[in-house]
Amino acid sequence: MRTLTRTSTTEMEVTSIRLERSLKDKLKELSGNQGYQALIRDILWNYVHQKSGDYRPQFARSDIRATVESIARKDESCALTGKLIQEGETMLLGFTIYGDLVPLSVESLTE
Repeated sequence: MRTLTRTSTTEMEVTSIRLERSLKDKLKELSGNQGYQALIRDILWNYVHQKSGDYRPQFARSDIRATVESIARKDESCALTGKLIQEGETMLLGFTIYGDLVPLSVESLTE
């Protein structure tokens, strides 16, 4: 997960949230030197961007570890090129090294 530049913590509002101890422990494990609160902010920002339509993942060809041919059931945007993949068009689903499943245009992996 990529850390995003954010507002200074002195300019943030304090919010209390109750988490299961096992979830908090797992977040601490995953956050490394970043800290689990910063990780939670990144997760929440990613969620907000995805739901608002602002999210555009940045992947390189080397991030794709496997693909599966499929048919787009709605308009999609290729995660590598940004090219529109129209509903009904043949496309690829790419499995990334990060565990993501992303839409790919058929041409995006050819040179």
